[in-house]
Amino acid sequence: MKQILKELPKKAKEKHNENRKFFTKLKKRPPKNLDYVMQELHDEEFERTDCLECANCCKTTGPLFTKADVGRIAKHFRQKPQKFIEQYLRIDEENDYVLQQVPCTFLGADNYCSIYDVRPKACREFPHTDRKKFQQISNLTLKNVAICPAAFNIVEKMKKAIGN
Repeated sequence: MKQILKELPKKAKEKHNENRKFFTKLKKRPPKNLDYVMQELHDEEFERTDCLECANCCKTTGPLFTKADVGRIAKHFRQKPQKFIEQYLRIDEENDYVLQQVPCTFLGADNYCSIYDVRPKACREFPHTDRKKFQQISNLTLKNVAICPAAFNIVEKMKKAIGN
């Protein structure tokens, strides 16, 4: 896994222009069965991929925290939401709550998440490759393929399945 993660940013960069062009076309004319194809590719990839071996998303990026996330996680810690915010979060340049630092505070040395059952929505949905109307999140996907080996593999298979 270390070798895969070491090579991933370079591979993603090499594919970036190709992927950008592909997503531009996909946005203009998404196939009717795109959601079905993406769900299938996502499920197949995650039958082979164990996120606990990687956890690169938790090590290199931080999720956005919605107000609902803050409330749920604060409750889990038996804290007031404002105390949780002060302790763990900051407001980024887009006015969103994000972690004060990465790697994620809640990631253990064993790659397990200490708040897994109450984790933010962004974490639950990452890498978003099974999202409905997948073509609408192409910018996010272009970023995620450089972070997540599974997302990279799914996009490569998607290009073959849908046609480049």
